[in-house]
Amino acid sequence: MAGQRPFNPGVSLAGAVDLEALKHQVKAEPGQAGGAPAAGGYVIDTTENTFQAMVQTSATFPILLLLWVPTDDRLFDMARQLGDAVNQLNGQIQLSRIDIASNPSIAQAFQVQGAPALFALINGRPMPILQGLPSAEEMQQIVDAAIPNLVAAAQQAGVTGSAPYSGDPDSDAANSAAGAQEVPPERQEAYMLAQQGDYAGAAAAYEKVLEADPNDARAARERAKALLLARSANANVREVRAAAADNPDDVEAQLAVADIDMIGGQIQDAFDRLLDFVAAGHKADIEPVRKRLLEYFTIPESTDERLKRARRRLATLMY
Repeated sequence: MAGQRPFNPGVSLAGAVDLEALKHQVKAEPGQAGGAPAAGGYVIDTTENTFQAMVQTSATFPILLLLWVPTDDRLFDMARQLGDAVNQLNGQIQLSRIDIASNPSIAQAFQVQGAPALFALINGRPMPILQGLPSAEEMQQIVDAAIPNLVAAAQQAGVTGSAPYSGDPDSDAANSAAGAQEVPPERQEAYMLAQQGDYAGAAAAYEKVLEADPNDARAARERAKALLLARSANANVREVRAAAADNPDDVEAQLAVADIDMIGGQIQDAFDRLLDFVAAGHKADIEPVRKRLLEYFTIPESTDERLKRARRRLATLMY
């Protein structure tokens, strides 16, 4: 990990106005011309509403936390280099960016007074890497040594899953420019509820969309994701996995750990866990497994080979 040094924040959260920060403030949104790099690939933006779910996934794959302010152009190069380094590792680690100006409670939880601050997160345990604007040498050390060491430490701790891929960063940049304005009117309520962390409400709202148009594949996908997060976003990953291991014949325990796999991006593991459960002599439980798998099946792209194989296997097990 990179060494700690006296904290020299780029952006202060203290009561006094940071005049230097004001000089570097930009109005462009991430992904827009002149703005910060957009999320995408293995880079996500986390808020107070989604923070707990993000922490839970650190039991599946390691996470690099960047506490920043995405309107301060002094932080753009750091965010870009971190994003590039993480995306090159193809899911071995995720970069979670948190705007501490909009989410001050997270900054308080990490006891930081300003941005940037960089932490590692493995199994829910945060480890400080650096606070304050890094020098070029420190930034190179983070990219060349700290991030690979974090991946290795996670693997030694048994955290070996893959982070979910959220798509081409350039595509995300284009999408983020318009933000919620691009969400069709019929999905606005569901979208806003999901953004607020009300996943159960979002699922119900997407259900209404599907009642009007049963062929809306995107609404079906978002409904399934909302149901998944409503059930298991705040679950204790260790307890869920332990319960599944201790109760191999309990369908609810297996469904719960499959949810954890899906949230962590381990789609194949979730499919195999439930299909193997039925194949191991639990055909009496096939109906709840079938319903959960049909929900999961709406999340990957229809061309996903994992989806095709799982559908075929489920059909074989049913008949």
